[in-house]
Amino acid sequence: MTTPWGELALTRFPEDPRDRLRAWDASDEYLLRHLADERVALSGTVVVVGDRWGALVTALAAHRPVQITDSFLSQEATRANLGRAGVEPGTVRLLTTQDPPPGRIDVLLVRVPKSLALLEDQLLRLAPAVHESTVVVGTGMVKEIHTSTLRLFERILGPTRTSLAEKKARLIHCTPEPTLERPANPWPYGYTLPEGIGAASGRTVLNHAGVFCADRLDIGTRFFLQHLPDGRGSRRVVDLGCGNGVVGTAVALADPEAEVLFVDESFQAVASAEGTYKANGVPGHAEFRVGDGLAGVPAGSVDLVLNNPPFHSHQATTDTTAWRMFTDARRALRPGGELWVVGNRHLGYHVKLRKLFGNSQLVASDPKFVVLKAVKRSSD
Repeated sequence: MTTPWGELALTRFPEDPRDRLRAWDASDEYLLRHLADERVALSGTVVVVGDRWGALVTALAAHRPVQITDSFLSQEATRANLGRAGVEPGTVRLLTTQDPPPGRIDVLLVRVPKSLALLEDQLLRLAPAVHESTVVVGTGMVKEIHTSTLRLFERILGPTRTSLAEKKARLIHCTPEPTLERPANPWPYGYTLPEGIGAASGRTVLNHAGVFCADRLDIGTRFFLQHLPDGRGSRRVVDLGCGNGVVGTAVALADPEAEVLFVDESFQAVASAEGTYKANGVPGHAEFRVGDGLAGVPAGSVDLVLNNPPFHSHQATTDTTAWRMFTDARRALRPGGELWVVGNRHLGYHVKLRKLFGNSQLVASDPKFVVLKAVKRSSD
């Protein structure tokens, strides 16, 4: 990546030499050019929100920025990219969306997230630290910045305008008004699940901003909840890519003897899963882990893995995440252990499962979704 401060060698995390997706895009480049061309004073506390793979804070490391991210993978990519650039550990402060933000912000740089709710939550959390002299600049691709995006900046921080587009990227310029009367933060948000979905029927779900379908039960998860395995006798169960944790909580409600591990790479998701689990007073044992899939889970230690894999990485459509999740599950499962997957019919997950496990069974289907089961054979 070419920046006004020199060339940077950047990668995503986990590193994969076959991955053709870059660790930056035109919106990152546009923001950095603007900061240099306009000679923006990068003094005081510089906060970078939503830096997807660490491109922004690596380029700005000399100014000791604070990064705030919801993604464990983004945070790990940032660490690797900073190290590759020779930045001393501790130069860039790495925070998650669940950490308290800095008390004062002098420069606020926002990489617009895919989730409008996450942007709302973060701007409301950061607004008290913004003062009238704070420089606020957002960036994103044209397809990511909508009228609703601009209205959020204006409603929470102050008057907002956009730049001309360059290479399909755009900047957002905001002039803070500290006396602005801001709305209350609606996140986290809770609701009651409908009836007819098994053990989770009528139960409470808690969602932090940015979690998939945070204000309602998505139809894929609803279908999965209606066709979950009995689970009794599955002592160690993993809700892989847990989101708000409703699937793992349903298993724990049906079998209080089960030990459920909730895993997601989103800090918001794992906080939601823990909130959902505790809100329902489940008597069993649970563990909540933010991380890279099942990394760190011993091989052959799991009886059942439940998975609704994402097929997007930010704006890119990819099956890389699903493939890694399935591979992780195969390693972590004991012989005879099962991976249960829900997905859109057109994604063809049965082909991947047969390739990895040597088997794939259709458990249930409707016009849009399938639930599939793969069993780890004793010879694997």
